[in-house]
Amino acid sequence: MRRARMIAVMSTLVIGAVGVVSSTQTWLVVTLGGAAVHTITVSGAAAIPVLAPLSLAVLALGAVLAIAGLVLRYLFGALTVVIAAILAWLTATVAFTHPTSAIAGAVTAATGITGADAVAALVGRVYATAWPLVALAGWILLFAAGALTLATAHRWRGSGRRYRTDAPNPVAATAPSSRPHDAIDSWDDLSRGEDPTARPLD
Repeated sequence: MRRARMIAVMSTLVIGAVGVVSSTQTWLVVTLGGAAVHTITVSGAAAIPVLAPLSLAVLALGAVLAIAGLVLRYLFGALTVVIAAILAWLTATVAFTHPTSAIAGAVTAATGITGADAVAALVGRVYATAWPLVALAGWILLFAAGALTLATAHRWRGSGRRYRTDAPNPVAATAPSSRPHDAIDSWDDLSRGEDPTARPLD
């Protein structure tokens, strides 16, 4: 299952990075009506305020997923599926319906006009760039990566002894003591439930 693990981890990392980049790009272009025609661009982060934070969360999930244990694999896989579904729904809404809520902040910043009805009345035309579709494709792939994680997590190999803090040190366990057994060592023996008097004299 090394291939499944690599695909899930790399897909999550790459799509998270794409989400972060897309949040800084222009998603919508708004043309205001009235006497003077004015064009406003709306970034992905302005259209969907949670885009950048959730994309960063996806990046973090991908990084931790590479060394996670079995229980965390299932947890992170489930989180990945949920985040992908939320972002896909929000992105599709912006890409295909251009809601007023997605452009209100940019229009208000440019004109000073507030209120959903006032903003809608001011807008003449709205069209989407290619970025919402790119992001939407990414969220669909992210959903698939999360589903792959949930389906194959129990078959992934462990993260390895190098990540364990409780693994015994074979050198320390086999190396003979280089100094006489003193009072401190006797207290250590007692704390472990051993009888220091049973230890042979050095």
